[in-house]
Amino acid sequence: MMNLINGFGLPRCIWVAAELGIADRLAEMPMYVEDLAGAVGANPDALYRVLRALASAGIFEEVGEGRFAINRLADCLRSDAPLSMRPWARYVGADWYWQAWGSFMTTVKNGKTIHENLHNRRFFQYYADNPGYTETFDAAMSSVSALANPAIVGGYDFSRLGSVVDIGGGEGALLAAILHDNPGVRGTLYDRAEVMSRAQESGPLALPSIADRVTFATGNFFESVPSGHDAYLLKWILHDWDDEEVSAILGNVRRAATRGTRLLVAEMVVSKGNGASAAKLLDLAMLGLTGGRERTEAGYSGLFSDAGFSLLRVFPTASPFSVLEAVAR
Repeated sequence: MMNLINGFGLPRCIWVAAELGIADRLAEMPMYVEDLAGAVGANPDALYRVLRALASAGIFEEVGEGRFAINRLADCLRSDAPLSMRPWARYVGADWYWQAWGSFMTTVKNGKTIHENLHNRRFFQYYADNPGYTETFDAAMSSVSALANPAIVGGYDFSRLGSVVDIGGGEGALLAAILHDNPGVRGTLYDRAEVMSRAQESGPLALPSIADRVTFATGNFFESVPSGHDAYLLKWILHDWDDEEVSAILGNVRRAATRGTRLLVAEMVVSKGNGASAAKLLDLAMLGLTGGRERTEAGYSGLFSDAGFSLLRVFPTASPFSVLEAVAR
């Protein structure tokens, strides 16, 4: 229990390492902490104690007295790693993120989110008022997507579909991966206008090999979604919202769909029992930050049914995400 209580310091140490670019510095060769501290502008003794604690958790390795090397887990913190987690570490460890969680008890008592209690703002409104926060958050979301997208594409047979709309798909990384692996599929990226401009100019959907199978559409999924497609994909969207808001989103999808249209929802599904669960931990962030929630299979099935869809099957993937497949009635 003492270790669990004191474990709050580990994410902060990971954040320090991410912010200072320690993994980038150690990528080529081990370094003595005095040299490393001088290179990143840190106090040698303080940095040594941070790295020693990280090494005890399997992140970096002390290979001699005061000399540290990168290892497999620390390699994830390199800024140029193929699946870098550095952006996520910089978000979750940021001072303003941690300061917000100081009021979590109020959330538990009144059920309102942290930012509603502190700033009278919903999560996305508050971040929009603080562009630096939004930039850090967006980079963190992109890093998680880079991890999840290959697993989602490999976990569901998209080749059966003629056209897919990625609702709230950001700059289109998941849709690009789907189109790359399924040359017979056409895709539509649907998101807000300010996001779409970036996606069209320099996003992954601009690749010549898939660009001729892509359509871009702008809008707000609380108002409408494009009609006339074989499938509607929502990845890591529904968990941000409460049940009433999810019902509004799904209602718009159902109005755009015809009978037999597929609804594909990629989310972490809360499992039964007391076992370790990424979804159960992430659900605390939904409780404190967005006002949404991670849901069980039964929870999603009920929301789908109310909106006019029937859940057919849940496809696990090689990631914490699953693909829930439903069909319009």
